[in-house]
Amino acid sequence: MNISPLKAGLIIMPLIGVVAVLYVVFSAMDSGGNGSLDSYATGHMSAFRTEEAPRPQPTVVYTGADGQEIRLSDYRGKVILVNFWATWCAPCVEEMPALSNLQSELGGDTFEVVTISMDRRMEDAANFLTNMQLENLPLIHDSTFGSMAQTGAIGLPMSILYASDGREIGRLPAPAEWDSEDAIRLIEAAIRFHGEN
Repeated sequence: MNISPLKAGLIIMPLIGVVAVLYVVFSAMDSGGNGSLDSYATGHMSAFRTEEAPRPQPTVVYTGADGQEIRLSDYRGKVILVNFWATWCAPCVEEMPALSNLQSELGGDTFEVVTISMDRRMEDAANFLTNMQLENLPLIHDSTFGSMAQTGAIGLPMSILYASDGREIGRLPAPAEWDSEDAIRLIEAAIRFHGEN
């Protein structure tokens, strides 16, 4: 059976189109969906950047309020916003009430704000959280600064958003209004796209 080049082209072109569409769809699914949050990085969240090649979650063993050992892997199953801060960092101190408000609004089974103090003494962070009435934020201390090295963070505050499986979604290396509508939309999208289904 002889098929003319025109007929062959008419048959092959739609097939190429279908393959191209399938490639785009599966590539987007395979990327982990980080690109899907780019459209939510607007307004107060415009400095938020998704990571194409995210670093692994830090394996540092932190100290909790009662001296217990805490690891970020303890939060698997939840989307978490990890905020590295210190009482001597003015922008950090300024954004803490907004982080507390975010935790009050969205914290629960699917999401949690995890604040990690980089203060020299844990007592400084504990006193600050108590005096500012921010008791809904966890008192977690990194006395080694190991988090900074493992995350590649260069300054404070640094906020990193992790999926429920521990993959880094993105980061915001600056203070932010975490209780703004822009932030709420970003976090809700992260829960939708990167939470446990």
